[in-house]
Amino acid sequence: MKIFDLNKKLKIHFIGIGGISMSAIALILLKNEFTITGSDVSESDNVKALREKGIKVFIGHKRENIAKDLDMVVYSKAIHDDNEEIIAAKEFGIKLVSRSSILGEIMANYNRRICVAGTHGKTTTTSIISKVMLDKGFEPTINVGGIVDEIGGNYYIGGEDLFIAEACEYTNSFLDFCPSVAVVTNIEEDHLDFFKDLDDIRKSFKKFIELLPEGGLLVINNRIENIEELVKDAKISVVTYGSSDSANYYFDNVSYDEKHYQSFDVYHDKKFVGRMRQRLIGKHNALNFLAGLAVLMDFGISFEDIKKSLEDFKGARRRLEVKKVVNGVTYIDDYAHHPTEIEASLKALKEIKYKNLYLIFQPHTFTRTKALFDDFVRVLGSTSIVILAKIYPAREKDLGIVSSRDISEKIKSDKNNKNNLCEYFETFEEISEYVSKNATSGDIVVTMGAGDVYRIIDLIRE
Repeated sequence: MKIFDLNKKLKIHFIGIGGISMSAIALILLKNEFTITGSDVSESDNVKALREKGIKVFIGHKRENIAKDLDMVVYSKAIHDDNEEIIAAKEFGIKLVSRSSILGEIMANYNRRICVAGTHGKTTTTSIISKVMLDKGFEPTINVGGIVDEIGGNYYIGGEDLFIAEACEYTNSFLDFCPSVAVVTNIEEDHLDFFKDLDDIRKSFKKFIELLPEGGLLVINNRIENIEELVKDAKISVVTYGSSDSANYYFDNVSYDEKHYQSFDVYHDKKFVGRMRQRLIGKHNALNFLAGLAVLMDFGISFEDIKKSLEDFKGARRRLEVKKVVNGVTYIDDYAHHPTEIEASLKALKEIKYKNLYLIFQPHTFTRTKALFDDFVRVLGSTSIVILAKIYPAREKDLGIVSSRDISEKIKSDKNNKNNLCEYFETFEEISEYVSKNATSGDIVVTMGAGDVYRIIDLIRE
């Protein structure tokens, strides 16, 4: 039974409304004439933008934020039962609904539903599909986990036929969705504060794939092991993509021009389709393009139209985003926070020319840092200049299990890292001071992580 339909206008309060996904859902419902309020732990650009749209946002999670006449309170699964607003909603008998549940309910109102899942590449792939669909007049409603300038933010209100959403596996959130088309970019170890191990994660993705209806489409990276087991008994169409001709869609012959645009040949079932040129650097972004291409061509959009739409597409913010160039130093911000993502971003950067690379990394959550500690050391240790910031706690408390200093000391003690300079600083101000003194013309400075490390670029003196 549905929680609601889009024609029934309700009063809804969002706990943690400043989050990218939560704010997008709130704005979609506001556009559909629902009455929306929300709360968050601190001021932010998102909170400011929500207020400008007319949404009342409280700072701090307090019981007085919960009005007795609310129809529903929406929370993320990072919110716990001891939250004051959760307690108040229960006392007043107000329906409590998770973020993923309400997104799934919104999605169910649409005829066609594209859900993009995977450990990495979700936001970029969702953005690629969304941009082309908008350009071709499909008028989709979009919910994406990043800010995409070409769609005007992290959401777009379209018609009633097509819904495009990023689908996150954390706490099995994507199992609340109802895809008619699903993309799986990769399946790797992550969110180990919730999942037991890789096998547990694969079981979750298998359940996600099983949500597809008979005749639905699955687009999946052929590097994922044992795809046959994931799609067993599913009566769906399966299209693979990758970097070799064992996939249905694959790329070859990658090159870069003087503007750092990436070009590559595209093949479908071993037949040449065309040569793509895009400003999203890195072979991981060539793979993201192929994932989007497979979906878009299934919707009847030609390669030439896709190419025209994406040639100057900047992608989502914080995905190897060039922020500024000052005195010959290029400042780039990137969202990578998993060792595989860091490795992919570093490989992409090595494909362009620079003198020195300063990597400023902020680990995200203590559990991820602890679980993947050796991989972080290995990947970061391959970079000549690494600067570590304190771990961004997100939803967690610091129990003293691991720190950024531990990573720094491990890298410096590794005899194989003879040419590696690794520094740890307690504050962003110290990091900005260090970079200001040491980076010179021809260098690249990259802030990397899923927290607030991007703020360092604004602190660096010109």
